Amino acid sequence: MTLQDSCLPSILTLGHQRLGRYNGSDDIFCLHCFSTLRLMQHFHKFVAQTFIMRHQTIAKLLLFIFVFIQLNATSQVQLTLNTADAKTTINRNIYGHFAEHLGRCIYDGFWVSDTMKIPKKDRIRLDVVEALKRIKIPNLRWPGGCFADEYHWRDGIGPRAQRPKMVNTNWGGVVEDNSFGTHEFMELCELLKTEPYIAGNVGSGTVEEMAKWVEYFNFDGVSPMANLRKQNGRTKPWKVSFWGVGNESWGCGGNMKPEYYADLYRRYATYARDYPGAPLKKIVSGSSDRDYNWTEVCMKNIPLNMMYGLTLHYYTIPTGTWNGSKGSATAFNEQAYFKTMRNCLKMEEYVTKHAAIMDKYDKEKKVALLVDEWGIWTDVEAGTNPGFLYQQNSLRDALIAGTTLNIFNNHSDRVRGANLAQSVNVLQAVILTKGRQMLLTPTYYVFDLFKVHQDAKLIPIKFESPDYVSGAEKIPALNVSASKDSTGAIHISLVNLDPSKSIAIKTSVDGVWNSIEGQILTSSNLTDINTFEKPNSIKSVTFNNSKKEGNNLSVDVPAKSIVVLRLK
Repeated sequence: MTLQDSCLPSILTLGHQRLGRYNGSDDIFCLHCFSTLRLMQHFHKFVAQTFIMRHQTIAKLLLFIFVFIQLNATSQVQLTLNTADAKTTINRNIYGHFAEHLGRCIYDGFWVSDTMKIPKKDRIRLDVVEALKRIKIPNLRWPGGCFADEYHWRDGIGPRAQRPKMVNTNWGGVVEDNSFGTHEFMELCELLKTEPYIAGNVGSGTVEEMAKWVEYFNFDGVSPMANLRKQNGRTKPWKVSFWGVGNESWGCGGNMKPEYYADLYRRYATYARDYPGAPLKKIVSGSSDRDYNWTEVCMKNIPLNMMYGLTLHYYTIPTGTWNGSKGSATAFNEQAYFKTMRNCLKMEEYVTKHAAIMDKYDKEKKVALLVDEWGIWTDVEAGTNPGFLYQQNSLRDALIAGTTLNIFNNHSDRVRGANLAQSVNVLQAVILTKGRQMLLTPTYYVFDLFKVHQDAKLIPIKFESPDYVSGAEKIPALNVSASKDSTGAIHISLVNLDPSKSIAIKTSVDGVWNSIEGQILTSSNLTDINTFEKPNSIKSVTFNNSKKEGNNLSVDVPAKSIVVLRLK
C-alpha cells in the first residue's frame, strides 16, 4: 500500500483537533496531538525519526493504521454503584419546562387559531398536550422570562375581546393580544396534569399587583380578587404553589444590584400571602452562570424562612459569547461540537460553586437551587424573526440535555427544580410545529428516557471517565447518573460525548436483579435533525448491547449516544 504526499494532509485534517496538525513540510511533523492520544513513547520516536529520515511511505502507513485504530478504539471504564446509600430523592421538578410569551411558544405553539382544523380544547393544541403528558412534565413556568417583568396580569383576564393589547418589547416588538392569560394557562396546566410555576412582575409591577394576583389564584372566600375570579368563571381557587418573585432582576428584570433586589424581595414576599390550603413556595430571582456575588448577597440578606428556592440561569452557547454569532444549530464541525460540549459541562462547575455558597448559610439544605432556565442557545434559523429565537434541534442538543440532566440528578441534594428553555418552537424546544404539523425533537426523547428518574432515589456512583481530546484540550467523555425507583428497579443513564469512540463499562450491582432492558438515542451524525418531511429520523430505540454476568453488568456505550438501562 503506497500513500501519496497528498494523503497526509487529508489524514491529519480528518478530525484535526484530535489527530494531529500538518504544517505543510515533509521534514517537520508536530507530534502534539499524538501525545494527547497517549501514543507510547517508543512509537512517538519511531514514527518521528522514520518520518524525518524521509522514510515517508512507512511512516505514513503507520500513521494511517494508528489513526484507524484510534478512531475505532473502545475505552474501558469500571463503574461503582453504591445502591445501599440511595437515600436522596431526585425531585421530579428537575424535569420541568418553560413557556414564555416569546416567538411561537404560546401563540402558534400551545395556543392556535380557533379556525385551525386540529384537535384542540378551546384554542389549546391537544397533540402538543398529549406529547408533553407522555414525558410527564412536572411543572410549567409562565409567563416568562423577560416577558414576566412587563406582564400585567389583569390585562389577561375577562372577555378576550375586551382585553387590551400591548407591545412585546423584549421579543420581536410584536403585538401581544393577551388572549392567553391566567385562566388559559391554568386550563393548559390542568390538561397537562402539571404544576404551574408563576413568575411574578417585580421589574415594572408593584407589590400590590403581585399580592392581588396571588389572592386571585389562591383565596377561597369573599374578597375583591376572589369575587373577580368567580365573575370570570372560576369558582374554586387554583392553589398555585410555585411563585417566582421576579426574573433575572440583575438584567432584563430591572438591572438591579443584588443588595437592592434582596431588600425588594423581602417586601414583595411579605405581601405574597399564604392563603388557607395554599402555601407559597417563594422563589428568589438568582444569578446567571458565574455571578457568585449575587448568590452570596441573597443568601446572606434574605431569611431562609422567606424563600423556598433560589434560581440559577445558564445557557450553553456554542461560541461562548453573547456578542455576534452564537453558532449554528445545524451547521457545525467537530471542533465547534467540542467547544459546545465544553461549555455545556460548565453547568457542573456553576451548580457546585453556587451550592457551596448556599451551604454557608443553609447547612441543612432547606433552600432549593432551581435552574429554571437552561439549554443551548444558537443563532436563529435563516429567514425567521431574530426576536423569536426559533432554532432546530440536533443530536448534539440531545447530548447536551442528557449531560445536563445527569448533572442535576447528581446534585439533587440541592438542585430540586429546573426548567428547560423552552417547551415549543423556542430555543432548545422539545416540540416544533408548522401549521398543523408537529414533530418531536431529539431533546424530547432524552426527557422521555430520563423520566424514570423522577422522584427515584439517587444511587451514588464512582468512575473515572476517559478523555475526549481536542487539540490541547480535553473533557470527560462519559457522564452518568443512576437511581432506584419505588418498585426497586435500577435505572442508569449513560451519555457518551465522544463522537468516534465507544466506551465499555463494567460494574457490579448489589441485590437481586434478573433482567436488563435498554433504550438508546443516537444517529449517524451530530448534526442530524428531525424535520417536518422526516420527523422520525432520530428517536429512541431498543438497546441490546448490555449483558448480565452474575451480579456484574457490562455495557458497550456507542459513540455520541445516550443509553438508559433498567435493571429489575
